[in-house]
Amino acid sequence: MRAKTVLPAVAMTAVSMVLTLAVVVMWLGTAVPWPVALVVGLGIDGGWLATLAYERRLAAQGDHNRAVTVVGWSFGILAAGVLVAHALTAEHSAGAWLAVAWLPIAAKALWLVHAMWERTALTSVALEAIHGIQQEARDEAAVARARLRAEAATEETRLTAVTEAGARVARVQAKTAQTLSGAWSTLETARAGEETGRALTSVTARVTPGVTPRWELPVWGPSEPLAARSLESAPALTDEALDVIVDEIRTSETPALSYREMAARFRAAGHSASEVRLRAAWKRVA
Repeated sequence: MRAKTVLPAVAMTAVSMVLTLAVVVMWLGTAVPWPVALVVGLGIDGGWLATLAYERRLAAQGDHNRAVTVVGWSFGILAAGVLVAHALTAEHSAGAWLAVAWLPIAAKALWLVHAMWERTALTSVALEAIHGIQQEARDEAAVARARLRAEAATEETRLTAVTEAGARVARVQAKTAQTLSGAWSTLETARAGEETGRALTSVTARVTPGVTPRWELPVWGPSEPLAARSLESAPALTDEALDVIVDEIRTSETPALSYREMAARFRAAGHSASEVRLRAAWKRVA
């Protein structure tokens, strides 16, 4: 992995140094003796290479020197400036020389990339550990998403079932209420009708001559069940005692209470008797 960044930097540095030396010798060789031009070219390349070597030494030690970096970039800019100046003064192939003038700067940039790679490079053990952590996190996230989707589907199914059950109960209650309402209306019509009322009252025994007992509708309404303990502990009333209690409740107000009002007050007082016995006692005392 290290060769992927260091080899391009080395190759670019070598090309840049050779090109800089050749340009300096060709450009200055016409104005000064060629040994002088060679020394100038080697000075530029030598300074560039020396600062690069020192930077690499500091990087190997985990250190950094801003002054050395500035000097190294100065030599690189100087080499690029020499190439640009030669390209601008060349009589032939000026565009080609100008196209390669960026090579010293590119070489410095490649060494900068290589230094950044070294500062962030990790061993294979660390890379495997990081990969394992990432894979574990992905697995946990996938399991959590699957769990949430399953819980959402289960909750949706439960709510659908509850809603459907509630709708069925509501329909049954509405139908039952409609049936009871119809039955109550029929009973009320029969009670209020002249002919049906006479027919129903004719089957009841007369207690007082000339007085026809009034047929009452059955009690239909909310009831409060007594506790099991009170039902078990309260002894059954005899017919005589039941008659006395019913008569007291019936005659507690003027005019006398109806059967429904008497039955409601009888049970509210805590007494216990079946509907059949209570109605028979009412008939006896009324």
